[in-house]
Amino acid sequence: MKKFILSIILALCTLPVLAQLNIQVHYDFGGAIYGQQLSNRPHWVATIENFTPDKWGSTFFFAEGEFGDRTVKSGYAEIARELQFWKAPFAVHIEYNGGLSADAGGYDDAYLGGAAWNWANSDFTRTFSVQLLYKYMARQAKGNRHSWQLTTVWGVHFAKGLCSFIGYADLWQDKRVNGSLVLSSEPQFWVNLNALKRIDDQFNLSVGSELRISNNLVWPTTGTNNRFYAIPTLALKWTF
Repeated sequence: MKKFILSIILALCTLPVLAQLNIQVHYDFGGAIYGQQLSNRPHWVATIENFTPDKWGSTFFFAEGEFGDRTVKSGYAEIARELQFWKAPFAVHIEYNGGLSADAGGYDDAYLGGAAWNWANSDFTRTFSVQLLYKYMARQAKGNRHSWQLTTVWGVHFAKGLCSFIGYADLWQDKRVNGSLVLSSEPQFWVNLNALKRIDDQFNLSVGSELRISNNLVWPTTGTNNRFYAIPTLALKWTF
C-alpha cells in the first residue's frame, strides 16, 4: 500500500544491523501502461524509510507522498515496532498504517499486532521475515473491522554489494472486495553506485526500479478496486 503523513511495510528487516535512513524518488508508469484506467494516477512518488535496531528490538517507519499537478495528491505512512530481547528468532510485532488522499479523503486507519519470525545470514546479505498479524481497520463498517494480515519481507544483496533485490508482500482479508483478499507487493531492484570502482564509498546513490503488484487494491478512474495491476517505476535512492 502506498504511503505520506510526514513520516513505511512494512517492515523491512532487509536492512543491515545499523540504523539506516533512505530517501527514494520514483517515476510511476501506471498511467502510461493502463491508459484511461489510471489516467489520474500521480507520476511522482517520494518515500522516506528508516530502520533502527536497539537492545529491545527494532523500529521501522516509512512515509510516502504522491505528487501531481504541483500538489500532494496523497500521503501514507506506516510505523512498526518489534520487541525481541531474547535469542529466539521470534519477535512481537505491533504496527500502525494510515494516510490521506485528495481523491478518497483518507485511507483506512489500521492497527496490527502479532508475531514475526526473522532470519539473516552472518553478514546480512540475505534476510527474510514472516509476520502473522491481527488487523483492526478502524474506518470500516463494524462487520469488516476485524481482519488478519500475512506479511513477508526479504532482502538479497549480491555482486559484492553492487546489486540489491529487496521487497515485501502483504496479503489481508477485506470482505468488500472480490474474493475477500487484497494483495500488495513491491519488489525492488537497486544498483548501488558506491560499489563500483572509482566511485567514493560515501556516494550512497542507488539507481533502480520497483514493480508495484496489487490485486483488489488500486482504484481506477472508473470502477472499483477489483482487479490486478503490475506497475513498474524508475527510481533513485540515497542512503544516509
